[in-house]
Amino acid sequence: MKAAASPSAPIQGEVNGDLLAADLRALRKSRGLTLTEVALKLGRSVGWVSQVERGLSTPSIGDLRAFAELFGVPISLFFAHEATNEAERGAIVRSGRRRKLGTSDSGLVEELLSPDLGGSFEMLRSIFAPGAELAEPATRPTEEAGYVVSGAFDIEIDGTWHSLGVGDSFRFDHKPFRWRNPGFVPAVVIWVVAPPVY
Repeated sequence: MKAAASPSAPIQGEVNGDLLAADLRALRKSRGLTLTEVALKLGRSVGWVSQVERGLSTPSIGDLRAFAELFGVPISLFFAHEATNEAERGAIVRSGRRRKLGTSDSGLVEELLSPDLGGSFEMLRSIFAPGAELAEPATRPTEEAGYVVSGAFDIEIDGTWHSLGVGDSFRFDHKPFRWRNPGFVPAVVIWVVAPPVY
């Protein structure tokens, strides 16, 4: 799953106000922060943060960078492709319209398969470059599961390494984990996280 956040990641696409508002609200809640705490950390008023979360005010690029740093997510998360039509908004994500997170330089590129972060879980398509690894164990207040679509994928859960191949899956809850791609081709893993943390 995701490596360290990169708030300076390249910015592509346009901001969708309604999607941005819902994602910022979901990120704040998943981190257990109040509007007041976010406002203090950003040096903004509670009213402004509330307006952004309700889609009544659009933050600047500088504000989005500050939100990305505060929540530990790449700024690219806030830039999305529009749904192909209104009936699909919030329900369908077409393959060519996924939000891409991360860079090939980091060894991990993820595509958000969920339409937004407002539900009880998020689903990602994670592509791990050959030799890529998460060197230090990460622990999150989440339940996570994954399914290996292609390639070889190793995951360490609570101190024990597991080697997985195509069709294998895993699950863990609030435990430290690391990952690596020991193969010579990219590994693709469908990863589910509850609650959403991206």
